[in-house]
Amino acid sequence: MTHGAARREDEPGSSADAPSGDGSRGTRPLWRQRDFGIFWAAQTLSVLGDSFALIALPLLVLQATGSVARMGLLTAVGGAAAVVAAVFAGAVVDRVDQRRLLIACDLVRMVLYGLIPLVWLFGPQLWLLYVVLPLCEAVGMLFAVGYVTVVRALVGTGQLTEANGRLNATAAAAGVLGPLCAGLVAAWSGPAWAVGVDAASFGLSATCLLFVRFRKRAPDDRQDRRTGLWQDLRTGIAFLHGHPVLRSLTVLLFGFSFLTLGLNDLVIYHLKHDLGHDDRTVGTVMAVGALGAITGALLVARVRRRLGFGPTWTGSVAVCGLAFAGLGWARDVPVVAALSAAFLACAGMAGTCSMSLRQEVTPEHLLGRVTSAFWTLQYAAAPIGAAVLTWAAEEQGTAPVALVAGATCVALAAAGLLTPVRGSGRTVSR
Repeated sequence: MTHGAARREDEPGSSADAPSGDGSRGTRPLWRQRDFGIFWAAQTLSVLGDSFALIALPLLVLQATGSVARMGLLTAVGGAAAVVAAVFAGAVVDRVDQRRLLIACDLVRMVLYGLIPLVWLFGPQLWLLYVVLPLCEAVGMLFAVGYVTVVRALVGTGQLTEANGRLNATAAAAGVLGPLCAGLVAAWSGPAWAVGVDAASFGLSATCLLFVRFRKRAPDDRQDRRTGLWQDLRTGIAFLHGHPVLRSLTVLLFGFSFLTLGLNDLVIYHLKHDLGHDDRTVGTVMAVGALGAITGALLVARVRRRLGFGPTWTGSVAVCGLAFAGLGWARDVPVVAALSAAFLACAGMAGTCSMSLRQEVTPEHLLGRVTSAFWTLQYAAAPIGAAVLTWAAEEQGTAPVALVAGATCVALAAAGLLTPVRGSGRTVSR
């Protein structure tokens, strides 16, 4: 499942995604800047809550139905809501007070997720999950876009890279701790109460944001952007289509997202159903996978400098496919954990390369529209893919489905060698 800010191919906190702002707040070390410190704490809590939901919601479905197909359907519904919200999020964020938007998003998610453990006291109600998750995914997309716009206003341009590094580092750490804790809570009290912890984290995040003072945008900050929703989307798509490498990447990542959005559900089902392990094991495996994502993030810059963009991206996708292919056949928990870590490390490397390339070749005034269009196109069919993948796993078993999906990912990497992606080096100019 996808949840919240900064859990997609593009890490929201990147300097190229931030709006313009002055450097007036960059005169003191970050640790002495009150507003950034509170905002930093709020985002860490939000990511921690997202990590709980990532484990707890599939476990709830599996506990109630025993069906991986139902897990995949929930992922698909949530993913579809996020795709729809991605189209509208930029226009909404540009037209409202960002601080109020972030607080409102946290409070809405607190209330919605808080309903689940209360209702579950009277027995499982799966229909509630199919209502709550899409709404939370849509609200989470609004939060993600709003998050991108406020970091620069907090610290100015001079300390933007340092601020983003700290935000991303704590997000990665929360991504390790969250699944581990979620697995423990689910094992002790049931997955519904793990969702309750998620709800509480959003309440704490909203409380923190009440004490953050954001720089007010100048009256002309949004003037250029009021061109209409569909015009903005068409402008971004036109740029993607006109750039040979970005056009190829959009098509390849469309297929990759279709194949892999349901991977989390497949791993949980394999551990619980095929191997017979408990919720704590699920949380531990997911935490090891998050460590893999951190490793990939630390290595990607060095690997890209040495190999160039094309080999790094295609090689990462190929390793993702190999890891995916082996997941369904792995019978030992350490092997499942290692393959999950390898997949997430290489998926993170491919995603970071893709994001960096877009930042390099896209004019600054188009970057927001191009990113919005890229996200929308990349994930447009991913919810359908998650439903198909998990339905097939329930019908045919996880092993053959993982093998076919993984082999197809390898084929996508090979196809990338036949496109302009192959020849793209350290910097690609249009």
